[in-house]
Amino acid sequence: MTGPEGAALDPVTAFALVGALGVGAQQLAWRLNMPAIVFMLLAGVLAGPVFGIFDPARDIEVLKGPLISIAVAIILFEGGLTLNIHTLRDAAQGVMRLVVIGAPLGWLLSTLALRHGAGLSWEAATVFGGIMIVTGPTVIAPLLRSARLSRRPAALLQWEAIVNDPIGALAAVLAFQVVMVAQTGATALAAAQHLALGVLVASALGAAGGFGLAYAFRRGKVPEFMKVPVLFVTLLGIFALSDSVLHESGLLAVTIMGIVIANANLPSYEELRRFKEHATVLLVSGVFILLAAGLDFSELARLDWRAVIFVLAVVLVVRPLTVMVSLVGTGLPWAERWLIALTGPRGVVLVAVAGLFGERLSALGIEDGALIGPLAFALVVATVVLHGFTLTPFARFLGLTGGEKPGLLLVGGSRWSTAFATILKQADVPVLMTDPNHGHLRAARSLGISTFYGDVLSEAAEHNIELVSYATLVAVTDNDPYNTLVATDLAPEFGRENVYQLTREKESRARHALPSTLGGRAFAQGKTYAELEGMIRDGWAFRLTRLTAAYRLEDWRAEMGDALLVLVIQPSGDLRLPFKGDTLKGGEGVRLVYMAPQGAGRGGDTAPSRPGVDDLPAGPAARAAAD
Repeated sequence: MTGPEGAALDPVTAFALVGALGVGAQQLAWRLNMPAIVFMLLAGVLAGPVFGIFDPARDIEVLKGPLISIAVAIILFEGGLTLNIHTLRDAAQGVMRLVVIGAPLGWLLSTLALRHGAGLSWEAATVFGGIMIVTGPTVIAPLLRSARLSRRPAALLQWEAIVNDPIGALAAVLAFQVVMVAQTGATALAAAQHLALGVLVASALGAAGGFGLAYAFRRGKVPEFMKVPVLFVTLLGIFALSDSVLHESGLLAVTIMGIVIANANLPSYEELRRFKEHATVLLVSGVFILLAAGLDFSELARLDWRAVIFVLAVVLVVRPLTVMVSLVGTGLPWAERWLIALTGPRGVVLVAVAGLFGERLSALGIEDGALIGPLAFALVVATVVLHGFTLTPFARFLGLTGGEKPGLLLVGGSRWSTAFATILKQADVPVLMTDPNHGHLRAARSLGISTFYGDVLSEAAEHNIELVSYATLVAVTDNDPYNTLVATDLAPEFGRENVYQLTREKESRARHALPSTLGGRAFAQGKTYAELEGMIRDGWAFRLTRLTAAYRLEDWRAEMGDALLVLVIQPSGDLRLPFKGDTLKGGEGVRLVYMAPQGAGRGGDTAPSRPGVDDLPAGPAARAAAD
């Protein structure tokens, strides 16, 4: 492929274009609240085969293959880093069955679908069927991020995708070894020995690399600023060594290495994992752009109606049957089983490995081996588009998401936070209050407010709080350093723009001021814990007012000049805590949560209201709790 004028891009410009397209597609998808994978595929296809601006085979030549291989290895390693054994808990049995039973069963059913659906020969169908075990962590991760699934089905899908990826690659290697024996006359014993040696070496290298790094990091053998570089170099070395023994076994090695490090309880583990997450976002977008831009429409033209039957068979028969049989007797709710059964997107690993083995089969004289690459890309596009647009509504229909309404996680139990949670509950905003002091939650529990007794940063909280149900975090304990710690630690989970904390008591003093990179955003016009508690003691109460066409934000400000605006609830349900000097825009349907002294104006009595929700001061129960 060439561009409109046949001009090739220099490698530096090509890499810059890939980065801009990949990151730009993800940014646009975030803005439009749509699946990022779809935009990345579209951007790659438009830049490549449609307009001819970028052709990987022309512009970066021999770099394309190694780049994709290394990127896939890093992606799988990062996936292994997320697989802490503690995250399994009640999903462990399901994951084990999806791997032990689901992988071979999926191989068999995929092979049958390829043979009788796509019409491939048994040789090509068996090799490609092994590759189809994979479900694509490169696709699952962004889908789970946007769908906000409940913990257990999300853990099942994530573990299955990451663990089965190297298994699928090795299954393809095994099937190819069998085909090679039949085609070339090589001995079965030699092929089996080569395969066993490769798997053994990959497992040993992965485990050695993981335990070695964990030991070095824990004992201070590597300085903090060198940990990420050492991690990268070790990862690439182990991948290359393992692949030199048995092709594609490097994927198994780096996955094992990631899992070992994830379960080593390293002090700097979170920093390593988050850095790897950022790198993976760039790599996933880059690989998708490369694969889509390198697509050859003439290869896809070789597919006929049988390819459609094959895709439908995989989505509607192979995947559901594999999951349902694997999860028999696990005790998982049927809603979770159906969600997992009907969610099986394929991604980068499938296309990359399928293309490689398609070329190898063709070299052995198996003609339909050339169809494996186009079939793989067709399956990836179909499943990515299907699940990208249906996973969130389907999970919501099954009741397996964090809920349609954005919730608020309130860290710290006090008279002020209890009154705040009460008005939120009356406004139908999901709210959860946490505190390690049991007594601080007593009043909230008596008012029917959801509570969690324990430290929000503890492992118990990670396993028992569905963080996906809450879009905003507010730290309001009487301990300013702890508020800062909570806001800093959980900012990556919620997004820094959605994390708030009370203004620190000594914020104005230079020697006590903290860097802007620590903590959350201030709110409540810069009020401190002591000031807010003092307002409650002085009789200030929470109220809720809805703005209308007749009662605007300016009218509310004129009537309630002394009120303290704490929260703005948009008609969509989105929450915003105004900070000092924040510019607000009112609008019909916007609701204001604020504090006002006793005897202050009603704040919108002239506007239509819903009894019990609009223009409502905190009720007697809330005032009793505050007292």
